[in-house]
Amino acid sequence: QVHLVESGGGLVQAGGSLRLSCAVSGGTFSKYTMGWFRQAAEGKEREFVAGISRSGDDTVYELVVKGRFTISRDNAENTVYLQMNSLRPEDTGVYYCATDINEIWRPSLRAAYDYWGQGTQVTVSS
Repeated sequence: QVHLVESGGGLVQAGGSLRLSCAVSGGTFSKYTMGWFRQAAEGKEREFVAGISRSGDDTVYELVVKGRFTISRDNAENTVYLQMNSLRPEDTGVYYCATDINEIWRPSLRAAYDYWGQGTQVTVSS
């Protein structure tokens, strides 16, 4: 069983920055594609934000965050990060990290992910 715990969320003004972390336990972290998703409000769809390959060599971003957010990972620490800069009010939501334990590279496909964290709230004020 793989267990994920996000941290680093909070309240920030527009234009500010936050760094989210996701600590992963169980399984073999270095074998997993990792992704970040967000849900703007309850009832809204959980949407893809960023994904990173097992080695960290490949990353992909949703268009509206590209150039502002950076996903990275530390396989020695079993942790994935999301550095968020130039935050906007529309970035507000609950941010979730997730693992895809399969070997097919499909980071933006929500259904591909097998395990999810509990989420961390990010609120950007205008």
